[in-house]
Amino acid sequence: MFDLLAAYLKYDPAAKNRLEILLLYPGIKALFFHRIAHVLYHVGFPLVPRMISEVGRFLTGIEIHPGAQIGRNVIIDHGMGIVIGETAVVGNSVILYQGVTLGGVSTKKEKRHPTLEDEVIVGAGAKILGNIVIGKGSRVGANSVVLKDVPPNATVVGIPGTVELLRN
Repeated sequence: MFDLLAAYLKYDPAAKNRLEILLLYPGIKALFFHRIAHVLYHVGFPLVPRMISEVGRFLTGIEIHPGAQIGRNVIIDHGMGIVIGETAVVGNSVILYQGVTLGGVSTKKEKRHPTLEDEVIVGAGAKILGNIVIGKGSRVGANSVVLKDVPPNATVVGIPGTVELLRN
């Protein structure tokens, strides 16, 4: 938890101190509810984790399915409207801004949501859909719609998302 608070202090210039982050940042609260729901989801209690997720969504405006895998030091900044689907995988040190959707495009019981590798930043309003991979260190521009894999250290923008430039 202390690492996550330190990550917020490092990457959010508006963050003043740990107590402010802990008490007032909805991303922290959403992740707290998710961690509890995720453990119960994998123990085999299907209803209780969904109820916990629903409470977290009601309090924060951030919807994370209990089945989603969320790494360490994930920052959800201005998180209202974020949706993270059941089979999504979010790596370590990922930053998600307001209105991001990690959604599915299939109704089959399979991996149908995206994987975000470590250190990915996803801009406000971006929609990343399907069983695709966003490579380590990549950036997804605001309001982009990404339907295909993105290589590591790339920037993807537009509708549909296209890789604009590779970062060094």
